[in-house]
Amino acid sequence: MFSPNEAEVLRRIAPTDVVLDIGGWACPFNRANFVLDAEPYETRGYYRKVGLQASQGGDREHFTVDTWIRRDICEHTPYPFPDKSIDFVICSHVLEDIRDPLWVCREMVRVGKRGYIEVPSRLAETCRGWEHPRIAGLSHHRWLIDIDPATADIRFTPKYHILHSHWRLSFPTAFLQRMPEAERVSSLFWDDSFAFSEVNIHGANAIERHLEEYVKERHPYPAWRTATDRSLRRIESAVVRGLGRLRRLFVRKGKPA
Repeated sequence: MFSPNEAEVLRRIAPTDVVLDIGGWACPFNRANFVLDAEPYETRGYYRKVGLQASQGGDREHFTVDTWIRRDICEHTPYPFPDKSIDFVICSHVLEDIRDPLWVCREMVRVGKRGYIEVPSRLAETCRGWEHPRIAGLSHHRWLIDIDPATADIRFTPKYHILHSHWRLSFPTAFLQRMPEAERVSSLFWDDSFAFSEVNIHGANAIERHLEEYVKERHPYPAWRTATDRSLRRIESAVVRGLGRLRRLFVRKGKPA
């Protein structure tokens, strides 16, 4: 995906730097000397097919068919580069898609001296209407990602399906439509290393509270709406419990003596 920081990334890369683009297939960074991706070189620039920009990072490709390394970037085999042998690593709009971003981050830190990471912001990923009115973010994304540039820290929270179950756990489409482009992405320029971790939340109720608190902190819904919703949910819960008791009563009465 096209990066709003493309010019700054290019500015930080010296002419003699060796550059690696991880997962760049759909929109490769042309200044990269190496590209690591599961898809073949011949199909690069997929975004062209959907009317988006097919590449970035300059007009001339510095990588070739021989330096396009086709492999599963999440496979737990070290990337084919010695420690700290890459001057600059780019990983843009990849980590949110893959099954093991921690492994990819670990390898980035191992092989790279510095680099740039960009992902959809958690703010944008929590909005309905990006792809579908009832789905938050993009349906193929696996993670809600928080980046703190001040501490060079990345936290990955699983994109729990319950996120799509109720309006109070996500932001409305209108919120996304008003969001400035700069707030739709999160990014990190890193030197030598950065921290990364997975956020583990146990239990459906705890997950729901976590998601709801995120919304409350950034775009609280009107008090009347949340109060009405709480009342309706209490009524629904009482009805469900009552129906359960009736069912158990009829089952007991229907048993033979």
